[in-house]
Amino acid sequence: MLVVDNIQTYYGEIRAVKGISFEVKQGTITTLIGANGAGKSTTIKTIMGLLHPKVGTITFEGTRIEHMDADYVVRRGISLVPEGRRIFPVMTVDENLEIGAFIRTEKDTIEEDRKKMYELFPALSSRKKQLAGSLSGGEQQMLAIARALMSKPKLLIMDEPSLGLAPLLVRQVFSIIQELNQRGTTILLSEQNARAALKIAHYGIVMETGHIRYADTAQALQENSIVQEVFLGVGVKA
Repeated sequence: MLVVDNIQTYYGEIRAVKGISFEVKQGTITTLIGANGAGKSTTIKTIMGLLHPKVGTITFEGTRIEHMDADYVVRRGISLVPEGRRIFPVMTVDENLEIGAFIRTEKDTIEEDRKKMYELFPALSSRKKQLAGSLSGGEQQMLAIARALMSKPKLLIMDEPSLGLAPLLVRQVFSIIQELNQRGTTILLSEQNARAALKIAHYGIVMETGHIRYADTAQALQENSIVQEVFLGVGVKA
């Protein structure tokens, strides 16, 4: 579905992503893992058209998108749940979902999908008219996911969805990610919580200072002794 080939992305003169290549297969969960500053978010911003690579190509369903702006990328079928949620705090839950469907014109199916979001996220159902900024952190994360789904994406990209959440809510969010995938959504997940991400992913990509250090099935990465020690904390003494 998505092919990233040798992309290099810069912030001014600083090369943040240094020639990485990977694929996301349809129907899978692929996770980018690595420490803060590894280049995960920059990679996602480059795919979404928020940044453009100086070198390399990005192909989505056979179409080159690396020099397209974000609105075109969304219209092609890629949607982003951004780091930090970025919901619209002074708009209601309902209005945030409406914004998520801004590229769509078919009113009947938009309303049908909005009802599906409240079924998928029942905690939001009783808060339809509540200002999004007054929701808890976990509820805001659910709203951010629901808003992204309202554009009916073929590929859902999630940037650090567990950031700042309590452990119980982290488990809930990852359970939702699995359910979305089982319903047919292809997912690219960027996550510092490598252990949790690899448990639900099919494929994993380990990033380090703008490079890909390892890329394999999630199972193989969980069994890799170096990945265990450096990225999963297995065998590391306090």
